[in-house]
Amino acid sequence: MDASAIDRVRMLKAFDETKAGVKGLCDSGLLLKLPDIFVRPSDELDEELKHEEANVQVPVIDLSNVANDEIKRKQIVEQVRNASETWGFFQVVNHGIPLSVLDGMIDGVRDFHEQDVDEKKKYYTRDTTKTVRYNSSYDLFTSRTASWRDTLSFSFNSGSNFLDPAELPAICRDSAVEYSKHVEKLGNVLFGILSEALGLKSELLENMECSKGHRLHGHYYPSCPEPELAIGTTKHSDTGFLTILLQNQLVSGLQVLYEGQWIDIEPVSGGLVVNIGDLLQLVSNGKFRSIEHRAIANRGGPRISVACFFSGPFTNMGKIYGPIQELITEENPAVYREIVLGEYLMKFLTTGLDSYRALDYYKI
Repeated sequence: MDASAIDRVRMLKAFDETKAGVKGLCDSGLLLKLPDIFVRPSDELDEELKHEEANVQVPVIDLSNVANDEIKRKQIVEQVRNASETWGFFQVVNHGIPLSVLDGMIDGVRDFHEQDVDEKKKYYTRDTTKTVRYNSSYDLFTSRTASWRDTLSFSFNSGSNFLDPAELPAICRDSAVEYSKHVEKLGNVLFGILSEALGLKSELLENMECSKGHRLHGHYYPSCPEPELAIGTTKHSDTGFLTILLQNQLVSGLQVLYEGQWIDIEPVSGGLVVNIGDLLQLVSNGKFRSIEHRAIANRGGPRISVACFFSGPFTNMGKIYGPIQELITEENPAVYREIVLGEYLMKFLTTGLDSYRALDYYKI
């Protein structure tokens, strides 16, 4: 390891040991320029110059009457199919989660991250077996660049809490439990629609336990002094089956890579962003697309988002997933091999987000 690498590790450790995260840096009052560990490599910054702005938006799909209007449901299934095959992303409105629950979840994440740092430190950990974790950049020591964000995350199991609610920080406990119940229900609705969009029975993906258990990540992106040099969340695709993202309305930061261009996903009032994950691309045998996306840093802020990841059953890490047999024919052979869920997720947790593309390892 050369001197610069050793120096970088020293800086990363010093930052991590504060347990105060990126917000702690901002609150110090001494932050006039971006610390080196957050500055992206020059080749990555040069790549930014190749991307032009494109005036297009991801589809917005109205889910009203999806359960009781057969004609409307067929239209929604077709819209979801088109979006999942092209964008890999769409937004949903009239999804059934009350605005008060959405706002409560955003407020709870904000309150946690903006409380006294000594309270937050009680939850600071890099132990991936913990059901409640607070830290800054889960891949801090394996990525090329530290992400300009702090995250509180916790796991829920299907049907009942995977953790005792008392384990959750009191400041956001009620809002997190309430939002979890609603987003789990929405997840099952979406998996039913996605099953039908694949030409399969509506309960197939749910029966495969794609929605059994979910993890909420409450991200906090503080105002950045040099946002053009930093990244909120680096370019990546999601490893699970499906992600539902709640964004606050104040600051836009989410971008999706569409036809070689970074497209802003502007927050829609009361809307939620939905995207296909790598596992859903795998089990759909490539029919649905898991698309790379990122969150940029901003001079304004804070930007707050809550990502709900459906990544399969936490309690059955030996479960095997592969392309759905009904989708495999002589004309459409399997393009991915089977994976063991636990091994698959562990590979993700031990690799830098900016250098990991799960599906590359499982192509036939």
